Amino acid sequence: MSKKIKSLVTGGAGFIGSNLVDLLLKKGHNVTVLDNFSTGRKANLSHNKTKSLTIINVDISSKKKIEKYFKRIDYVFHLAGLADIVPSIENPKKYFESNVLGTLNVLEASRKYGLKKFIYAASASCYGLPSEFPTKESSRISPMYPYAFSKWQGEELVKHWSQVYGMPFISMRFFNVYGPRSRTSGAYGAVFGVFLAQKISNKPLTIVGDGKQTRDFIFVDDLVEGILKAAISNKKNKIYNIAGGKEVSVNLISKIIGGKKIFIPKRPGEPDRSLADIKKIKKDLNWKPQTNIKEGIGSLLKKIEYWKDAPVWTPNKIKRATKAWFKLLK
Repeated sequence: MSKKIKSLVTGGAGFIGSNLVDLLLKKGHNVTVLDNFSTGRKANLSHNKTKSLTIINVDISSKKKIEKYFKRIDYVFHLAGLADIVPSIENPKKYFESNVLGTLNVLEASRKYGLKKFIYAASASCYGLPSEFPTKESSRISPMYPYAFSKWQGEELVKHWSQVYGMPFISMRFFNVYGPRSRTSGAYGAVFGVFLAQKISNKPLTIVGDGKQTRDFIFVDDLVEGILKAAISNKKNKIYNIAGGKEVSVNLISKIIGGKKIFIPKRPGEPDRSLADIKKIKKDLNWKPQTNIKEGIGSLLKKIEYWKDAPVWTPNKIKRATKAWFKLLK
């Protein structure tokens, strides 16, 4: 009988983390989740009734508290961290403690016991306002706000630990991820969470600017398949963009979701376009996205009840929530 693969997922109760945990369990892994449940939800994992899953309520800010869980782990998937632009502008220290020092703690715990590969959840926000489309992994790094900078710093730590200590890694730069369990509370953020809460409450969809701006969306099922492929592949010490590889306008998303819409002021420091070059990941990992935007949104609309308790953002609430953004990112 072959030995079960042991995987550890930080942030495993979150949107992306819980979907990854589902896949790992499906593939027969023993999975340990480390999560402080600041944004993750126990409900995201409650359907997994199996002894192959261990959930630990712990914060990665304490190396001493997390270290013991890394014994005999094959793969570490480091997804824990703080997201969102505005809170990072208002409280940059908190973001560096989580996304940089937290990453350092996870790296050090991994180094102590050894592992097959370290997978880091990086962010395409590191590119800032790209001038190259599609945007390659070699494109200029120019983060526009503390969240983006802290995620890039985390990636630099991972690279350095590989260089100095020989730790095999893959860093995956996520573009715009959407799908089931995307966050329903907290700061004003990702377009799908905002739109779906507005839709279920019969409120107009708030479109930033003229809505012609594009993003490169990737459905979470496709993302986690790519993450797992990166882990079990023979590739190491690589950086990959992971995205849908297509530009989708905010106007198209609002059209597919349906309902009334209202336009609000464009925010400084946000790109007009986003389009990833995904040739590298396709070639190296034989991976490609399977879900088009209509299929993805259709699956979300079938589960729209998930967003019934989410905060509903109105133009006035958005104006108050993004005050620091307009003040500082001119």
